[in-house]
Amino acid sequence: MNEAQQLDLNPHRRLNILTGEWVLVSPHRTKRPWQGKVEDLPEDNRPAYDPKCYLCPTNSRADGDTNPDYKESFVFKNDFSALLEDTPTDSYNQNDLLVAQSERGICKVISFSPKHNLTLPELSVPEITKVVDLWQAEFRSLAEQPWIKYIQIFENKGEIMGCSNPHPHGQIWAQSEFPVEITKETERQRKYYAINKSSLLKDYLKIELEKNERIIFENDAFVVLVPFWAVWPYETMIISKRHVQNITAFSAHEKELLAEAIKVLTTKYDNLFETSFPYSAGMHQAPVNDGNHTEWHWHMHFYPPLLRSATVKKFMVGYEMLANPQRDITPEYAANRLKELSTEHYKSKAQQDGTVTA
Repeated sequence: MNEAQQLDLNPHRRLNILTGEWVLVSPHRTKRPWQGKVEDLPEDNRPAYDPKCYLCPTNSRADGDTNPDYKESFVFKNDFSALLEDTPTDSYNQNDLLVAQSERGICKVISFSPKHNLTLPELSVPEITKVVDLWQAEFRSLAEQPWIKYIQIFENKGEIMGCSNPHPHGQIWAQSEFPVEITKETERQRKYYAINKSSLLKDYLKIELEKNERIIFENDAFVVLVPFWAVWPYETMIISKRHVQNITAFSAHEKELLAEAIKVLTTKYDNLFETSFPYSAGMHQAPVNDGNHTEWHWHMHFYPPLLRSATVKKFMVGYEMLANPQRDITPEYAANRLKELSTEHYKSKAQQDGTVTA
């Protein structure tokens, strides 16, 4: 029995090379019966246009503004921003035990499509490319503000992930300080680059491509894989083959290939349990207005919560909150499940069979 087979059978820890944190893998627990929480599936009967939706074209938003009659993707400043641009600079420190400081930022919302009833996997590659174009343009524009230090592009998909509006959309938060995860990833990548004079993720990607145990999809510019240290049951990453610091470095062709990778992955997610698969996803890229960060390598995380079916969710509780994350199914098992799935959306199949009306 080789080392990989031993890991598939026995409890073990895996190191997240991007954060320095560990995850406990317990593959022997996959057969345990489930008598815990079972989620209700939300109804998926949304119309193409909802007159009550604040993201649909021509509708009014909470602040009274009216959306244009947009035909592709559309961006605007969040009406309920978590960060505010005019926050005054202030701080509080009592004996280094009670510490607080003000945080300034800009929060934006991106509607991926004018159609209320679609999600990313149901958009075409050209339509997703338009979203990537907007991500790139917004990153470039926000980075021109000298006080902004980090720009987080992300999406929460599905009610189970706390998404407050079912219209397909994502967000961009630009802020004056480094968030916690970026601080950890910056430090790990910087240390590796200083020693090896190469990108941590580029060298990691080389090993993954050679072993081909956790690869789900690749094209000329991007690789979709389940990371060796994955925490969530079907967690994945998209990593650029080129060592670039942020999204502005991608060519027109690379943006099309990124759109393809996103569509393939999210379609496989939906096909896994034949449901609109929930997740939180976001890009990690170099800080801005903070000197050169040559160590940074662009990548995109996908954190989906579903465990055994469309109605069984993975919860982080007990040991995972008090000690460190734990998972049952191995990343290799998850990668094989996702890799074997079709890239044709299950709804499209049903429509072709005549069981669902478009």
